[in-house]
Amino acid sequence: TGPPSKYIKLNVGGCLYYTTLATLIKQDNMLRAMFSGRMEVLTDPEGWVLIDRDGKHFGKILNYLRDRTTILTDSYEECKELMMEAKYFLIEDLAKVCEDTLKHLEGKNRHYIPICRVPIITSIQEEQKIVSAANKPCIKLLYNRSNNKYSYTSFSDENFLKNIEMFDKLSLRFNGRIIFMKDVMGNNEICSWSFYADGRKLAEVCCTSIVYTTEKKQTKVEFPEAKIYEETLNALLYENRGSGTPPDDTFILAT
Repeated sequence: TGPPSKYIKLNVGGCLYYTTLATLIKQDNMLRAMFSGRMEVLTDPEGWVLIDRDGKHFGKILNYLRDRTTILTDSYEECKELMMEAKYFLIEDLAKVCEDTLKHLEGKNRHYIPICRVPIITSIQEEQKIVSAANKPCIKLLYNRSNNKYSYTSFSDENFLKNIEMFDKLSLRFNGRIIFMKDVMGNNEICSWSFYADGRKLAEVCCTSIVYTTEKKQTKVEFPEAKIYEETLNALLYENRGSGTPPDDTFILAT
């Protein structure tokens, strides 16, 4: 296979790595078997050795082979993925390090779920599919800064950001109770809120208007915070209700 100082080009699942033969045969594992002539290796026309594995963590594998150290993240899933790669390549010491780290992380962030997931709507069909299948109220913020046909008024950019910031805050506050969606396609709109429940639209709050000045038309972006929050609470009235069942008078009076 050549002298240990020979450089080897590796293509691991589409990720490219460059290392020495000495690193690959340094420890007794599958990589040593592959590059010591005991196993057949596949190469492409450019000389890259092909290894049919996910290359995401292969850099950590190489670092461990070089100096028997590696930096593990606090992610339970990533540590587990690295352990599986270490076991595949028969690097028992690294697999043991990963197992010990997983025990430490057990219960700490194993069941970590992102606090909020907000789908990006790219078509009307997508929006209709989500709304019709949802068993929770839905809120959509449409914003498309590039869709402006006229110049903005002086406070429009600031109000644009306020609408987006409020959407983010509401999506965190009511995560799990309301399905939040973002629409960046815009169509002919620039900034508006839509509220859905039971597969139908309950309300819409448009945040833009055209202002006529002596020189030209201007787009005015508003931030109707109270109205947006009011419609959000109204949408919550439909939470945990059967399809087609409107809120009763008690809930309406409570809000």
